[in-house]
Amino acid sequence: LLSRSCFSTPVALIPSPSFCFPTASQAAYFSQQPQDQVVVSGQSVTLPCVIVGYRGMVQWTKDGLALGGERDLPGERYVMTTLVGEHSLLIDSAELADDAVYECQATQAALRSHRAKLTVLVPPGDPVVEGGPVVKLKAHTPHNLTCRASGAKPAAEITWYRDGEIQESAIYSKTLMEDGKREAAVSMLPLVPDDKDSGRTYTCRVLNPAAPAGRQTSVTINVQHPPSVTLSVQPQTVMEGAKVLFICSASANPEITGYRWSKGGIPISEANGDSLEVTVDHSYFTDPVSCEVSNSVGSTNVSTLVDVQFGPRLLSEPKPLVVDIGMDAAFTCSWTGNPPLTLAWTKQGSSVVLSNSNTLQLKAVTQEDAGTYTCKAIVPRIGVAERDVTLTVNGPPIITADATQHAVKNSKGKLECLVGSSPPPEKIVWTFGDVSLSAGTSGRFTVQTVTSDRGVLSSLILSETHAQDFELRYNCTAWNRFGTGTALVILKEQEALPMLIIVGATVGGGCVLIICIITLVSLCCRNSVKGELGRSNSCCQRGGGLHSHCLVTYRDRSILDAFRRELRNLLRGSSN
Repeated sequence: LLSRSCFSTPVALIPSPSFCFPTASQAAYFSQQPQDQVVVSGQSVTLPCVIVGYRGMVQWTKDGLALGGERDLPGERYVMTTLVGEHSLLIDSAELADDAVYECQATQAALRSHRAKLTVLVPPGDPVVEGGPVVKLKAHTPHNLTCRASGAKPAAEITWYRDGEIQESAIYSKTLMEDGKREAAVSMLPLVPDDKDSGRTYTCRVLNPAAPAGRQTSVTINVQHPPSVTLSVQPQTVMEGAKVLFICSASANPEITGYRWSKGGIPISEANGDSLEVTVDHSYFTDPVSCEVSNSVGSTNVSTLVDVQFGPRLLSEPKPLVVDIGMDAAFTCSWTGNPPLTLAWTKQGSSVVLSNSNTLQLKAVTQEDAGTYTCKAIVPRIGVAERDVTLTVNGPPIITADATQHAVKNSKGKLECLVGSSPPPEKIVWTFGDVSLSAGTSGRFTVQTVTSDRGVLSSLILSETHAQDFELRYNCTAWNRFGTGTALVILKEQEALPMLIIVGATVGGGCVLIICIITLVSLCCRNSVKGELGRSNSCCQRGGGLHSHCLVTYRDRSILDAFRRELRNLLRGSSN
C-alpha cells in the first residue's frame, strides 16, 4: 500500500478543504461532493467536487447530460476550478434553466459523486389587480376583486388588505406554467360594494422565499350606481282641474344622462327635465306618474299618484233586468270618487235605502217590485251622481181602471182599462150582460186598444148610451202566459148642463172680450187726443180767433164722446 501525505490550502468560493494526495498504495476517492442547494435567481452558486488521488479528466452532468470537461463547459456562466484535485462547478447568475440535478464524474476512475439538486427560486413579478388602478364597480352587485402573481417559483402567497386591514375571505388558486417550473397564483376577494366603499384602497401583497419582503399593488374602488331617485308632488292633495308640480330629485355615479316621464305607462314626450307641471284630472288618482332617470350604469324608475279629489264617476253601469215572478234579481253599479264615496240604492217613489253596496239583491220578486231603481253615489263635500235602472217582472196581467166611470145618456160614452203588466196581454175582453167583445164592433159597442209606455189601454166605446147601459156591470179581463186579471167597472149617468146656462156663459164671455178690446182702443185714443189738444189750444189762443185745424180737433173730440156714450148704452143693454 502507498503511504499518504496531506496538506491544507485555501480554495476560492468554498471552505478551505484538506487535500490528501494518495501514495502508490491508495485509490482515488471524493473528499468533497456536491450537495442539494437552493439559490435565488440571479445569485451565484458553487457545487463542490474534490477528488483525492486522481489526475485524470473530470466532467459535470446536468440532469444526466454531460456539460463537458473543464475546457468544454457551455457559455460563460459555468466555470470549473482548476486547483489540484478540486473540480468544483461555479454557476454565475443562476437562472431558472440551471434548476437541475448535477453530478461530478471522474471518468477514468469510474467515480461519480452524489447527485445534487440545485433549486433556483424565482421571485414573483409585481402583482396585477384586474381593472386597476381605479376599479369601477356597480353598487350592490357581487364582484370578485382579482389579483394575479405570475412567474414565481414557488408560487407566490397573496394577501389582501383594505385600507391597511387584512382581509381573510379571499379565494386562492395556483397553476403550473408552461415551463413546468414556475407557477401563476390568483387570489379573488369577493365584494358586494355599496356607496360607502367608494374611494377605499385595496392592496394585493405577494411574496415567496425568493422575495420575502414581498411586493404589492394597490387600487382604489369607485362604486358606481344607477340613479337614486325621489319623486315628489306639490301639492299632494288637490281638486280636479288644479295644477301640480312633480319634482324628480336624483343622485348618481357616474353623472345622470337623461330623464323620461310617463303617465300610466304612456310616455310624455314633451317632458325631459327633472320637473313636470300638469293640470290634473281624476285619472291622476289611479294612473301613476313615473320618472325614470338614467346614467351609464343603469336606470331607476319611481312612480307616484296624486290625491286628486273629484266627484262620482261611473265605472260600471247597472243593466235593466227582466225576470219572472218569484225569481231573484240583482243590480250592480260601480262608482269611483275621492274622498271615498257612499252608495245608496232606492226605488223611485220611496226614500227607503235598500242597499249601501255596489250590488242590490232582490229575493223572490213580486210584480210590486217592478219599477225604476236608483243607484246614487255621494262624495262628501264634492258632489252627487246617480243612475236609474228598470226591473221588469213577468207575471199575470195587472189591470188598472176607475171603478166608476161616467157618460151622458143618449150621447157617446167610453169605458177604459189599462193593462200594465209584462209580458203584454195576449187578449183583452170586455164582458157585460150577454155580450163579450175583445176587438172590433158589435152593434153600438166598439173595442179599441192602444199601446203606450204605460201598457195597453183598452177602450169600450158606446156610440149612443141607453138607459139600460147604466144598469150593467162591465168586466175588463186580460190574459198572458202567467194568468189572468180582471177589473169591474160601473157606468154612471152624468147630468147634462141646461141650455140657458150654456147660452149665458157664451154671451158673457163675448161681452168681456168686447170690453177688453174697447178699453184698449180708448186708452190709445186718449193719448193721441191729449197731444192734439195741446197743440190746438196753443194755436187757437194766438190772435184770439179759431183757425181751421183747431175746428178739426174739436170735431174729433165730439166724435170720441159720442162713441163713449154708445158704448155705455151697449153695456147697459147687455147686462139687462
